[in-house]
Amino acid sequence: MDATALKAMQAPLKEAYREDAARALITLRARGSLDDQSIACKVETGRALAVAGLHPATGGSGLELCSGDMLLEALVACAGVTLKAVATALEFKLGNATVEAEGDLDFRGTLGVARDAPVGFREIRLKFGLDTEEPQERIDSLLKLTERYCVVLQTINGKPALSVSAGR
Repeated sequence: MDATALKAMQAPLKEAYREDAARALITLRARGSLDDQSIACKVETGRALAVAGLHPATGGSGLELCSGDMLLEALVACAGVTLKAVATALEFKLGNATVEAEGDLDFRGTLGVARDAPVGFREIRLKFGLDTEEPQERIDSLLKLTERYCVVLQTINGKPALSVSAGR
C-alpha cells in the first residue's frame, strides 16, 4: 500500500469522525474463560484460542502463554503496525524493520514475597531496527509520530481509568 491508497482509505473515516465525534468511539472487547483443569485462562483472540498461564518464575510450566509476554507482544504489534502506517503516510523509504519490546519484572511482587516489590513491569523498552537511508530528521519524525499514535504505547504510558467488577 502506498501513501495515496492509505489516505484514500482513511479519508472517509476521518471526515465521519470530524462530523460526529461519537462515531469514533468504539468499544473493543476481549473475553476469556478459566480452565477447570489448570491455572490458566483461555482467551478468545478472534483467530484462535490463546491459553495463558503462570510464568515459570511463578510456578508455571511454561507451556501456556504468559500475560506479561502477551502485553509486550501487543505493544510490538501495535508499534509495528503504527510505524508502518506512519512510514507509508510520510512516504518514508523503510526497508526491513524490526520491533522489539522487553520489560523488567520483579516476581517477588506478584508472588507477595516482598511488599516493596512492585507488581508489574518496572521498565519497558521499545526498540526499532530500521534499515533505511532516510536522514536522521525524518527518522526522528517517524519515531515521534509512531510513539504519538501507537494505541498500546499511549495506553501504557497514560494509565487510563480502570474499573474492576464481578457479576453473577
